[in-house]
Amino acid sequence: MDSHKTYSIEEALRAQTALRTMAGLEPETFPVQAFVGMISDEIEHLRTQGHSDEKIAATIAANSDIQISAGEIAAYYATPEQRRAPRD
Repeated sequence: MDSHKTYSIEEALRAQTALRTMAGLEPETFPVQAFVGMISDEIEHLRTQGHSDEKIAATIAANSDIQISAGEIAAYYATPEQRRAPRD
């Protein structure tokens, strides 16, 4: 096995969508806390580049059907330590 394989998010989502369809499952959804946790790496990089949470929220809204506020980004942002915490 090749443990160094990588896949883009687009490919992973296509595969997951096909499997959920095959299983008769609805599309997966995420609460806002989980979504912000998933994009916290990107938020961290954008903040270090000087982008505000307002700009990040506006970019998300302009490029998806996701409506999120700067306050939600601030409230649910996962710090690097939280993102790398060991799972039980």
